[in-house]
Amino acid sequence: MYFQLDERSNTPIWEQIVNQVKELILKGVLQPDEKLVSVRELSSILLVNPNTVSKAYQELERQGIIETRRGKGTFVSEQLPKKVDDEKVEEIKQSLKHLLVEASYLGINKETFVEWIEKYVEELGGKDSNA
Repeated sequence: MYFQLDERSNTPIWEQIVNQVKELILKGVLQPDEKLVSVRELSSILLVNPNTVSKAYQELERQGIIETRRGKGTFVSEQLPKKVDDEKVEEIKQSLKHLLVEASYLGINKETFVEWIEKYVEELGGKDSNA
């Protein structure tokens, strides 16, 4: 797996790992039922504390994105969750609102913003959401 961590970001490292695993799945880099590297391996690759990777894996498992199989390892879930987390949806809406305000102050118009969204949706496999 390839990760790009930003140690200067306000986003905790464990959360960056969670987000990047989700992105790799959406892009098709990680496939359902694919085995992930162990916590220990990933921590040595990323040069981070194993507890950080463990926390990321625990969160991904809580969300139903990955599953641990006793004696076999950790795998991408065969059936990715489709449930709507209302709290998370509201958080996304607020983040989008914040981005739009910042973009407006920088003179970024609606067309450019929409182009970016379409580009990123395409990068993530072109999957539309029904949210």
